[in-house]
Amino acid sequence: MSSIKIPYRKIKFLSPLVQDYLSESTELSSFYGRYNTIDSFRNQMEEKSQFPINRMTLVDVLKKQNQAIDLSDLTKSNIELLESTSTFTITTGHQLCIFTGPLYFLYKIVSTINLSLALKEKYPSKNFVPVFWLASEDHDFDEINHINLFDQTIQWDSSQAGAVGRMNLSNFSSVLEDLNLLMGKGQNAERLKAIFHKAYSSDNLAQATRVLINELFKDDGLVIIDGDDVQLKKSFVDIMKKDIQDHSFYPLIASQSEKLSENYKAQAYVRECNFFQLEQGSRKRVLDRLDAKEIDYNPEKFSPNVLLRPLYQEMILPNLAYIGGGAELSYWMQLKTAFESELIPFPILVLRNSVILTTPSQIDKINHLGFSFEDFFSLESDLHKKYVQNQTNVSLESQVESLGEVFRSIKDKFNVKAYEPMIDAEHQRQKKSLDNLSKKLHKVEKQKHEVALSQISKLKTSFFPNRILQERHNNFIPYYLKYGDNFIKKLKEELNPLDTNFVVLQL
Repeated sequence: MSSIKIPYRKIKFLSPLVQDYLSESTELSSFYGRYNTIDSFRNQMEEKSQFPINRMTLVDVLKKQNQAIDLSDLTKSNIELLESTSTFTITTGHQLCIFTGPLYFLYKIVSTINLSLALKEKYPSKNFVPVFWLASEDHDFDEINHINLFDQTIQWDSSQAGAVGRMNLSNFSSVLEDLNLLMGKGQNAERLKAIFHKAYSSDNLAQATRVLINELFKDDGLVIIDGDDVQLKKSFVDIMKKDIQDHSFYPLIASQSEKLSENYKAQAYVRECNFFQLEQGSRKRVLDRLDAKEIDYNPEKFSPNVLLRPLYQEMILPNLAYIGGGAELSYWMQLKTAFESELIPFPILVLRNSVILTTPSQIDKINHLGFSFEDFFSLESDLHKKYVQNQTNVSLESQVESLGEVFRSIKDKFNVKAYEPMIDAEHQRQKKSLDNLSKKLHKVEKQKHEVALSQISKLKTSFFPNRILQERHNNFIPYYLKYGDNFIKKLKEELNPLDTNFVVLQL
């Protein structure tokens, strides 16, 4: 068996909101459109078909944005197919993390590709194009400028500010040198070095990320789009004006967020104005009601925040579904009424696959130690305690219970109210003594099982490095160095975004 599926409810991994979404709770039904089943896409296509998309502009922009990229024939074909009203997109997106950042960057893309393939199989008369949205206008540089690799941090330091996609890579060569030393030699290492050199020889981070993603997924027809584009933003001018001049979306999003907060945590903070103004080297929040002409003449200078970016995306793409993590799905649910106010179809929300990568030898160790994989979602100390208790029964619970019965019988024997405090005090003293004895016995038994407990700790660290989930900490490079293209191939074989289980993937 190459993968283990664990129901999310068994590991308490998701937020209450996402858990309720996956269980189709009625409390959440007013915060999204259709639930993410394969059959839901039939009505989603019908609804999206009624919404006007400027497909010619979209295709023109995609051709221009990708003209310097070595696209596969499939990707070129997918771009051309977007002119047809029978073609739809499945979209994900992410920040422009250097070298793709954490593992789940790839999981989002694979989830998107695989859902597109599943839809084509279900609805063969339609076309489904996987799309990656470059979050090039974000300004959180500290979130994207490093990766964790071989117990070290590879970091890009830069004094640049503003939209990260516009940042130049003039001082990036030293980062590549550090990375190349860590990767060492070998066929897979040389392949990655060539890909990274090709990508980060680009003029800016947006283009570098586009090249990198395309190199990894070019054979899958993935289309990469950058919203930082004047032609695309012209179609968003009316909404820009409504938000910047009239703050039209604030009451809608605030009200929806307040309702959501009655039972869940709202993910994104709601502001009166949801736009930033872009200049070279800066991205500043719009605080004043600007003149309409400034917006008309320079739409490229205005960047939607996390709450209006979804509207922008859904206006310019013939999109059916957005694939994201739990936090992303949460802020999308703050937007349902904003979508309705503009008559924009609300996309189907699909939770990306979550994965822990493991090996057959690690699974064998887990079984030998007497655990199931889901046990490793517990605290390390609890795993140690459980192992020791399974090996030698040092628990004195039955003795503590017997002690309680003894003192209850003493109370019954004398049946004098005035004696009870004295009897209770002695009971507590002896109970505490037994508890201390149990801890001492447990400590002695732990020392007898140091090798096994060390194995447990190593396994736990492998799955939860720095006490966070592997997919949020590790980069894909070590796995690619070991498995090459088969690593990504394995992800494509195993990940199904409509299967709402946590995936433990054996490599």
